[in-house]
Amino acid sequence: MSTLERNPVEVECGGDPPPGRPGPTILEPREVPLGGPRAMTVRRTLPSRGRTTIGAYCFLDHYGPDEIEATGGMVVPPHPHTGLQTVSWLFTGQIEHRDSTGVRATVVPGELNLMTAGRGVSHSEVSVREEGAPGTLHGVQLWTVLPAEHADVAPGFQHFAPEPVEVEGVRASVFLGELSLRAGDAPGGRVTLSSPVTTFTPLLGAELRLEPGASAGLDLDPAFEHGILLDEGELTVDGSPLTRHQLAHLAPGPSHVAVRAGDAGARLVLLGGPPFEEQIVMWWNFIGRDHDDIVESRRRWNAEQGQDDAGRFGTFDYPDDAWLPAPALPHVRLRPRG
Repeated sequence: MSTLERNPVEVECGGDPPPGRPGPTILEPREVPLGGPRAMTVRRTLPSRGRTTIGAYCFLDHYGPDEIEATGGMVVPPHPHTGLQTVSWLFTGQIEHRDSTGVRATVVPGELNLMTAGRGVSHSEVSVREEGAPGTLHGVQLWTVLPAEHADVAPGFQHFAPEPVEVEGVRASVFLGELSLRAGDAPGGRVTLSSPVTTFTPLLGAELRLEPGASAGLDLDPAFEHGILLDEGELTVDGSPLTRHQLAHLAPGPSHVAVRAGDAGARLVLLGGPPFEEQIVMWWNFIGRDHDDIVESRRRWNAEQGQDDAGRFGTFDYPDDAWLPAPALPHVRLRPRG
């Protein structure tokens, strides 16, 4: 996923206000067009005015369900990333991923595709429209910040297909980290699910589907903050209602949270990680530690396109010569928070 806004705002991350009140804080999405006149619209809840990160998660786009023939689907030509990992998770549809590490993969529902940008990578994402492929695109795209000591690691790609577990009206898939849960209100019956995928800070990522009226108790690491995105249906989080497309933020401290679906059932994405306290600047598709990092990444990306030398971001086969140029920088110096 790329930020396609022509005038991307500077996001100063880190130093979010300390937790000061019980219960979840609700973050509302803002709609962002992903492309041209028939653009697919995504709902962006991270970064937001009220919160820039949840753990190391610094970007959350939630999209669909979109009929590809009507919206044009996702067509994001080669573009760069630095200093982050991209996490792709689909509910329906298919996306072809190509990147400069040599990977060409199809993102399908229920399977994780995680790309490490590190010192620099380029990739593309295009909805699959071949005969027989689902015509509806629906999922989430996440970015996680790499800590300073790992910001310049070599780019890479990981794939993982978690085995869903179903118990008492709750179906859970854990694609990052570890989660223990108990379905229903009765004691016992707790199951623990985990993912072998490598991340550079502790992270949790899971999809849960609750049948109508079903409930689940989720064990939380009290050192983590958490986010619960409601994709569809009705849900309460420790008794607080969450409406579709909202993101509930839970501050560190609690070791347990209860979720309950309404009459329509619910599907949610659970995220978590220890608060990310480093100072960073996130602008367009780059994460750096200061203004100069961003300036250099932008310069290198725009200068390297069309060159025989693969350069910092590498190259890969793409159906045409299209690529996304980095937009103009603002006329002020980008500042990390702190």
